[in-house]
Amino acid sequence: MKLLKPFFLVTDIGFIIYWIVTFFHIIPDSAAFKDYTNPIMIAWNWSFFPLDILISITGLSSLFLYRQKREIWRGFALISLVLTFCSGLQAIAFWAYYKDFDIYWWGFNGYLLIYPLFFIKGVMIPKKV
Repeated sequence: MKLLKPFFLVTDIGFIIYWIVTFFHIIPDSAAFKDYTNPIMIAWNWSFFPLDILISITGLSSLFLYRQKREIWRGFALISLVLTFCSGLQAIAFWAYYKDFDIYWWGFNGYLLIYPLFFIKGVMIPKKV
């Protein structure tokens, strides 16, 4: 958990900040993804909101449960990691299908796709003491 904690904090708090920034339209158009003002693209982006917030809830809950020394933290962590992977995969798949490559957006979503792979096995299989 020592290595996983910073990833959860960055990802989960990052999602919450992203959705606050998105809700208040703080992202400058120059930093937004292609066709950011298109109503279909807005709907596509907001379709990730429930998933991303569930990721944040399960990830932050796992940190809380770990501090409480409750073994159920592993289940919450696993759910968060798998959903994070799915969120990154879905976004990357869309951008690839849409034929739009922006290093900024691909970088963030690549992070979401890849980092969980390093922790899933460790969360599923407790270390022997």
